[in-house]
Amino acid sequence: MGANIKHIDYKGIKIPVIFEKQNSLPTYNLQLVFQNSGFIQDGKKSGLAVLSAKLLNEGTKELGSIKFANKLESEAISLHTSNGFETFVIELSSLMDVKDKALDLMIQLLDSPNYSKTTLKKLKTLQIGSLKRKENDFDYIAKVGLKKLLFKNTALENPSSGTIKSIETISIEDIENFISKNLILENLIIVAGGDTNFKDLEKDIQKVLKKFKKGERRELKSFKTSNKSKIDTLTKKTEQAYIYFGSPFDINPKDENVYIAKVASFILGGSGFGSRLMEEIRVKRGLAYSAYGYISINNTYSNFNGYLQTKLETTDEAKDLVSTIVSEFVKNGVTQKELDSAKNFLMGSEPLRTETLSQRLNRSFMLFYKGLEQNYPETELNLIENLSLEKLNTYIKSHEEINQLSFSIVRN
Repeated sequence: MGANIKHIDYKGIKIPVIFEKQNSLPTYNLQLVFQNSGFIQDGKKSGLAVLSAKLLNEGTKELGSIKFANKLESEAISLHTSNGFETFVIELSSLMDVKDKALDLMIQLLDSPNYSKTTLKKLKTLQIGSLKRKENDFDYIAKVGLKKLLFKNTALENPSSGTIKSIETISIEDIENFISKNLILENLIIVAGGDTNFKDLEKDIQKVLKKFKKGERRELKSFKTSNKSKIDTLTKKTEQAYIYFGSPFDINPKDENVYIAKVASFILGGSGFGSRLMEEIRVKRGLAYSAYGYISINNTYSNFNGYLQTKLETTDEAKDLVSTIVSEFVKNGVTQKELDSAKNFLMGSEPLRTETLSQRLNRSFMLFYKGLEQNYPETELNLIENLSLEKLNTYIKSHEEINQLSFSIVRN
């Protein structure tokens, strides 16, 4: 049984609900997903969404973080807030027999978040401490550097966790304004499931919806990946080189050829030891322990990106080899053997992606969020099964923009 897409009418707004009933376990799961509300909305205060989410994990103003956490723990209730680039999520899960207590605690949190200067000071201290530790995390540094090359002057340029300077400037008022502006009914998608029915869920959710106001829904922006090949090298005291690379790949989630991009991505860099990058860089030349690359397709951006680590003396050789592999991939395409291997894996692993309720709900949400039909995975498998080598290689050759690689390198 899969999830169903329904709607709840509230204050003149049709709020989408992704719902699946599951009787096998007496559990209850509710996610409030606010679209266009992640760190895409940080503005000039990088890290604002992260701190806002962390503050909502600090309990209520009356109880504080420890007493509120003890209440949750005593009933085995999980209540957690997180954010991504595009979304801000409040998730509640519990056993069915304490569902009402769980909802009541969620409402208490929404009624009175722990907006105190003491709490914010603690969160900022922890976040700044984490960022200082990342000053020696060369993977992190190279990854952030690549985003600056690919998405300069956009919201994607800034690290989701913020910078020491930006975190220091964030105030309680900034967080209150962020939550008030973004956690609105117009942005809300409800994802729910468990041992309940939609009628009961609709009744339960009414008292939760009262805690959110109507606001102004903004159009989700999209960002172009830079097509200017650039190399940024940062010198650090390290014993190996960290190489992150990326380039444009023009596609959107509703493109009819997404399934072909998925196969191409798998063959080029996403299939571990069977991929071109791993085969050429590690297996044949021993230049890296691992080398990955994949095509990322989102509502706001799409691109090709990857990474590897190599010896300091082979940094330039490895970087040049990545460019050569990608160039030959576009020029010559793939072999029938590679296509058959990709088909076998992608089709064979499909059942593993929907084993649990959370997996099914997550996939149903992503399909809805990207504007795809709920039966798209089945359609995609049929398309992959019937994909010909000629069609795949023609498609790969049509995306020459993937050759416009930029590199962010940390080396000694």
